[in-house]
Amino acid sequence: MGSYNLLKIIAGAVAAALVIVLVCVVYLCRKRGSRDEERGEFDGSEEGEKELRAEELIRFSGGEDLSIQEILDAPGEVIGKLGYGTLYRAVLPRSNSTVALRFLRPASTGRAGAATAEGFAAVVEMLGLIRHPNLVEMLGFYSGPRGEKLFVHPFVHGRNLKQFLTGGGEDSRKWPLIYRISLGIARALNHLHCGSRRPIIHGNLKSKNILLDGNYEPYVSDYGLHLLLNPTSSQEMLEASAAQGYNAPELIKMKDASKESDVYSLGIILLEIITGKEPINENPSPSTQDLYLPDSMRSAIIDHRISDMFHPDILLSKSNHPHQVTEEKLLKFVQLAMACCAPSPSLRPDVKRVLRKLEEIGS
Repeated sequence: MGSYNLLKIIAGAVAAALVIVLVCVVYLCRKRGSRDEERGEFDGSEEGEKELRAEELIRFSGGEDLSIQEILDAPGEVIGKLGYGTLYRAVLPRSNSTVALRFLRPASTGRAGAATAEGFAAVVEMLGLIRHPNLVEMLGFYSGPRGEKLFVHPFVHGRNLKQFLTGGGEDSRKWPLIYRISLGIARALNHLHCGSRRPIIHGNLKSKNILLDGNYEPYVSDYGLHLLLNPTSSQEMLEASAAQGYNAPELIKMKDASKESDVYSLGIILLEIITGKEPINENPSPSTQDLYLPDSMRSAIIDHRISDMFHPDILLSKSNHPHQVTEEKLLKFVQLAMACCAPSPSLRPDVKRVLRKLEEIGS
């Protein structure tokens, strides 16, 4: 009887063990199938599978202490959302420092303009080494196992230039601030075009991509981002910028972005700063039918009513500032901005000349 009971217990244990093994096999098969499906959704190629297995953090100057775990665990909030990615403000727990995390969706970078993983890494390395007081620098770059890509930047505490111009009140009409912001933007673009062996085209220069700190010092962001996007996503970026009035008339494809098209965008921003007006007039009045800001300014020059194009407070704000404004300086500023917005790329000054002229205006 005892032997019989013992055999029953052994048989029951064996059966239970077989059931457990069977359940584990089914679970693992399903999990593997699910992963294969996810891999197929991302990229069915061998190159895509290699990318899925990769996880890497590249650190640049100022980001030497970054870690993958800290970046991924950092609590953050969404501060910007576009078709190709999302921008977060996050606090790194270890250092208690605030950073900006730019997430690029795998679908926006797959088959990117950089073509290969090596080409993508080379562009990241190039952008990560750029340093200038008026550029938002890159502290680190994270590449995840699912093709996700995350850039770490310092967080600029303030607002962007667009917000300043629309809600800055009398500060946005003070010549010393107008001049400082304009000069800083020109210096940043000059560094991109002339500061390295190979010119770096911004490709998406507009007032929303210029950040201002508490002292109104400008920081140009998003430079070279189009180099990391695939043709579809970079073209969407171009079309969004064109709809806002910042693109040169000859720029049809983002791959054709150039130093000259960057200068055109700079000219639009200078006009935007001095007039406080949008690049595109959504509701033109019967007396002012011009849709685009450069056209409105050109008409004002022809009709000798250029003073109507900027706020009178700019001239009324007298001070002992070394860059005191005069009507002559304002006219030269407008003429320089209009030269940047010339319809023909060959007629536009290069950014080095723009910077030199701005410095002369402020002297």
